[in-house]
Amino acid sequence: MSNTSAMPSIQSSSTPIVLTIAGSDSGGGAGIQADIKAISATGSYACSVITAITAQNTLGVSAIFPIPLEHVEKQLDAVFSDLNIVAVKVGMLADSDIIKIVAAKIKQYRPAFLVIDPVMVATSGDLLLQAAAISTLKSELLPLADIITPNLPEGAALIGGDIPYSEEAMTAMITELRQLGAKAVLLKGGHLDEDENSNDLLILSDQVERLTAKRIDTRNTHGTGCTLSSAIASYLAQGHALLSAVTLAKQYISQAIAHADELDIGRGHGPVNHFFSGHRDVG
Repeated sequence: MSNTSAMPSIQSSSTPIVLTIAGSDSGGGAGIQADIKAISATGSYACSVITAITAQNTLGVSAIFPIPLEHVEKQLDAVFSDLNIVAVKVGMLADSDIIKIVAAKIKQYRPAFLVIDPVMVATSGDLLLQAAAISTLKSELLPLADIITPNLPEGAALIGGDIPYSEEAMTAMITELRQLGAKAVLLKGGHLDEDENSNDLLILSDQVERLTAKRIDTRNTHGTGCTLSSAIASYLAQGHALLSAVTLAKQYISQAIAHADELDIGRGHGPVNHFFSGHRDVG
């Protein structure tokens, strides 16, 4: 007679599970596809809830179809009720109703870590978040986050200010970004493309850490924000403290960008190379 109580359950898995809640990128460089690649490449197990389907490639976004709200809710219940999800990364959320249901489910299931990439604008410049949904994002979801990861246009949109064009202007945003209610903010300086380095500010409640990396000259930067936020969630799920998780994730995305030109994908802004470490010569 079998002893079913001795059978291992997914709760005891040694591989940390990370959930990505985001839109699908049919071109494979950003969104859910980039998230799953980044989470896998950094050593965690990825599961997903798709909030929208985009018709998208390296040249831009031609259509967005939000997933019906009831099905978003069913996806969330399906993964949370079965999988031991340690960290959640949230990306594209299209409209206010989807933001509200995601916030409600985060409150219901209480994952240990919540990373929010407030996706509003694609690398190509296409608008990915309805303007009316920004206030819902700020009131319902951002205060639940362990860390949010806006780029400079997104950070400006969240506080209703101008896009900064210097590191001094980035620093001037700190107080208002703290008031959004997240435990930490990673303000990404990648858009300051005249600077030799790519400098980010990790804004904590009582201090600011400056993270720097050499700027890499490539047009293949599609999906960088998705990839970075997913890597942060992955490292948090593995037990790293916040500063360590962010530092490791920045090192990972820097390498993925550095090796992006080894790929030849599409005619526009190509993807980063998520699996760069697997392409190195052995021996």
